[in-house]
Amino acid sequence: MKIAELVQQIAARKTTAREQVEASIAKTRGIEKYHALLSLTEERALARAGEIDTKIANGENAGVLAGVPFVVKDNYLAFGAPTTAASKMLEYFNAPLQATVVEKLEAAGAICIGKSNMDAFAHGGSTENSAFGVTHNAVDVTKVAGGSSGGSAVVTALDVVPFALGTDTGGSIRQPASFNGVLGFKPTYGLSSRYGVVAMASSTDTMGCFAKSADDVALVTSVMAGRDPRDMTTLPDYFEVQHDAPKNLKIGMIRETMTDDVDADVRAAVNNYADRLRAAGHTVETVAVPSIRHALAIYYIVVPAEISSNLARYDGVRYGRRAEGVKTLAELYGRSRGEGFVTENKRRIMIGSYVLSSGFFDAYYLQAQKARTVLINEFNALFEQYDFLLMPTAPTPAFGIGENANDPVKMYLADVMTVPPSLAGLPALSVPAGASTQGLPIGAQLVGRTKSDAALIALAGSMEARV
Repeated sequence: MKIAELVQQIAARKTTAREQVEASIAKTRGIEKYHALLSLTEERALARAGEIDTKIANGENAGVLAGVPFVVKDNYLAFGAPTTAASKMLEYFNAPLQATVVEKLEAAGAICIGKSNMDAFAHGGSTENSAFGVTHNAVDVTKVAGGSSGGSAVVTALDVVPFALGTDTGGSIRQPASFNGVLGFKPTYGLSSRYGVVAMASSTDTMGCFAKSADDVALVTSVMAGRDPRDMTTLPDYFEVQHDAPKNLKIGMIRETMTDDVDADVRAAVNNYADRLRAAGHTVETVAVPSIRHALAIYYIVVPAEISSNLARYDGVRYGRRAEGVKTLAELYGRSRGEGFVTENKRRIMIGSYVLSSGFFDAYYLQAQKARTVLINEFNALFEQYDFLLMPTAPTPAFGIGENANDPVKMYLADVMTVPPSLAGLPALSVPAGASTQGLPIGAQLVGRTKSDAALIALAGSMEARV
């Protein structure tokens, strides 16, 4: 059932918000083996459900998402449970405010029932880097859920909630969406506010969602979108749900993402999706983005640099875990950060500090930003000829838990398809495109020009009936 239909049923009093919340919470008890959730906001959720039901009983407008349960990734500030970012550094942090997008969703009647597991501080592509345990894939528990928003992808795939929130800095919504067989949307940079979300890399962080239909993605995005004076990177309001299916589009399939380095099952699924686009009346042609081969290197210079800066505040004095029994300030800093951060956090901080250091800034960070501009220009040039672009979401289906844990480079390579749109600030949507020979989900990634979010989602929606 789509979200709009559920809202209609609640409004007609065929069911209640409380019944929906209770059902979702009951489902969480049955999926504990997946370790997709870190906490529940049960008491607050039930209280809010009662408020929604009272509004409906009194004939009041309770909102376009009235009574719909949802889950937030645990780097969103939200009431009812600690906001840990899956890190010991913030293990006991109770937020004094809520993220702007959470406030917007609640104002529309949605009800947060819990906080999902993630890679600590969103550093990772498998949800194996959580300080509180690994999240398991919704289809095969021996495989990773993807990351860093793995928990949100899994609860959506397992029908615990109709939608869940994630963050996407370099693929953290799209890749787990691909691995778990759901839709995962990364909007245009600036479409939705970053305020009240634990920062990773400020120039690419975006707030998006998981759902099982394009209509649901569109509805949730319409609520999340919009200008926020507390986040100066947000764009003026422009998102409007597009109901009409786009016709006669010209779509470019990126050659560099369909090489022999990509798993054969993935290439087959994406080619099949391209054929379905052609059958729907669209033109699909192979195109080149030469700089895309440098995107991963650019990303792992620029993003760690921003991470190093953003995480400097967690020092045991201003924010975060404070080590006990220390005798010097240096020991306080060292032990607090050593105890609070997982290995991947430390690795990215060290890389970022290195590329920002006086002897290497020009050679690494400055050059990476110049290369980023070249990549952006190549995307912009393509969008003068093509409406959308097509590529895999990930180079492989979900890999085994522990398979890449000791190989950071191999783990980073899992982001090779999702990083380019992130660096360019483009909207991108992972859609289910098939399955591997082992039955693991495979996603295809649709990419649009800046501010084409609504049309991109509408295109995906028009293809759902053609599966």
